[in-house]
Amino acid sequence: MGKAISERLYFSFQRNYGMVVKVARFHNIFGPEGSWDNGKEKAPAAVCRKVAQAANGGKIEIWGDGKQTRSFLYIDECLEAVRRLMDSKDFHGPVNIGSEEMVTINHLAEIAMEIAGKKLTIKHIDGPLGVRGRNSDNKLIKEKLGWAPSLPLRTGWKRLMLG
Repeated sequence: MGKAISERLYFSFQRNYGMVVKVARFHNIFGPEGSWDNGKEKAPAAVCRKVAQAANGGKIEIWGDGKQTRSFLYIDECLEAVRRLMDSKDFHGPVNIGSEEMVTINHLAEIAMEIAGKKLTIKHIDGPLGVRGRNSDNKLIKEKLGWAPSLPLRTGWKRLMLG
């Protein structure tokens, strides 16, 4: 609720005071320089860390049954979308910036294991799950700014894991 109210407040400043406002709604952005191990990391960084630290043949823990779905966008793609939004003259948003490529958390872990060349077991444990599924609807940003993600998740994931 706080985000929606903030957007309305900023747009009222635009209407009343001529302040230029652009609003983007980010959906699971990942890449280097993101939080890695402080408890605030996103799923890609947490899974990366778990896979990197596990001995081959070991196990990693995933909260819930791992069937929660999410979409993830590599930071370079996000920056391109933000640049287009900031350069737009007549479009202010709000606009979603994310990927429409949905994966389960289990599949995300399997991709990480494949890239790392490790065979690991996933142990499902109790923990916060959030919503069962979440995805970015990019119709508006494609229509208004001509932007859509071009990197598949696996490509961004390799960049994150292999540097």
